[in-house]
Amino acid sequence: MTLEFKTYNLKLKHTFTISRESHDVQPTLIVKLSHDGFYGLGEATSNPYYNITVDKMVEALEVLKSVIESHPNETPEAFWELMYPHLKHNMFALCALDLAYNDLYAKRKGEVLYKLWGYSIENNPKTNYTIGIDTVDKMVAKMQEMPWPIYKIKLGTHEDLKIVKVLREYTNAVFRVDANCGWQAEETINNAIALKEMGVEFIEQPLKAGDWEAQKKVFENSVLPIIADESCQIEADVDKCYNYFHGINVKLVKCGGVTPARRMLLRAKSLGMKTMVGCMTESTVGISAIAHLLPLLDYVDMDGALLLSEDIATGVSIKEGVITYSELNGIGANLI
Repeated sequence: MTLEFKTYNLKLKHTFTISRESHDVQPTLIVKLSHDGFYGLGEATSNPYYNITVDKMVEALEVLKSVIESHPNETPEAFWELMYPHLKHNMFALCALDLAYNDLYAKRKGEVLYKLWGYSIENNPKTNYTIGIDTVDKMVAKMQEMPWPIYKIKLGTHEDLKIVKVLREYTNAVFRVDANCGWQAEETINNAIALKEMGVEFIEQPLKAGDWEAQKKVFENSVLPIIADESCQIEADVDKCYNYFHGINVKLVKCGGVTPARRMLLRAKSLGMKTMVGCMTESTVGISAIAHLLPLLDYVDMDGALLLSEDIATGVSIKEGVITYSELNGIGANLI
């Protein structure tokens, strides 16, 4: 098995702003694993909040190159367990590697990944489309540019309720809001009342991760479901979030790929929690991997490639929230 890297700077259609950062370009790493005439692709983006750069990911994987290349015949689960001790401090790198290995493994089996897992795709959820923080006029313009059945609205400003009220005047779409740790407990509880009246479905990560006392208060008093994001990064966090959040949003780069993500989602479902997978601003390589988890989900946010001015890959396609799978085996992605 051989390991290769490709790095890209993905250009966005619009400046993307959340409560703690803003960017126009997203650096990303593509990992390629080749064996027996087949190859698999994986992806992970840089992220300043988690102190992850493309260079750090490449460095972590380069050190392991000989180890990685000497294990071509493991199951994805066994391969992940072998790699985890070496990459547990860089889960983004582990994610890119895990996606590539799952892609390669399924291709060698001659199967699409979700079929290899035995999943049915009959009742897949639709993906939302994200509207980043901006002036209200620009947020409205973004919605009009991309008519969609479900919008996720990034909040965390001093004008949050006003923003949602204005946006509601322009669409009957379902709204979800994501404060990205930008609110306080009482603010969240009060905002939830007004947001529910404006057709908001749930609130994602309103409080700072780790503020469990305040989160318990919100959990017990919010009229809207609260979904964990920053508070639920790795497998052990699912049980921590039980009875503090109504559901979890799993990010592949944070937990180390689709292999642990499946375990997290199944554990959450066993606890009666809502399940969601989210994305970064990434190419269709990473987005295609998410698609295979759809049968386990109540909600999904996989619009990352739609935010790009130019994609670097083909794979799953998305139209008005509906996800259509590629005809290729594995995760179904190819670099352009």
